Amino acid sequence: KTSNMAATAGKQIMSVTKSAAQRLGKLMAGRNDAGLIGVRVGLRQRGCNGMSYTMDYTDKVNKFDEVVEADNGVKVVVDSKAVMFLIGTEMDFVSNEVGSEFVFSNPNKKSECGCGQSFSV
Repeated sequence: KTSNMAATAGKQIMSVTKSAAQRLGKLMAGRNDAGLIGVRVGLRQRGCNGMSYTMDYTDKVNKFDEVVEADNGVKVVVDSKAVMFLIGTEMDFVSNEVGSEFVFSNPNKKSECGCGQSFSV
């Protein structure tokens, strides 16, 4: 059984920290929409350094999308166009006195802008 679990974990495109999973769970519960299956993460061309992350609620998995299931069962659907840029990325949720936000630690990025809102690969 252990090797099976390791093989499954090895296929995950990205990881979701416990903090991010808890926040996603709260957000999903607050939506009160039985049709939603999780959150879609993608990329779009924008910002001062090329690409920025997008997040939205989703009710479906499209062909070639990848699904990452967090520890608490929340599904993060990685848009098929973003998969190759997000391999190995860790999604976290950070709170401090200034605010709270989802943070993506992406090992593929070559540079990012000063504000951290966009990056290039």
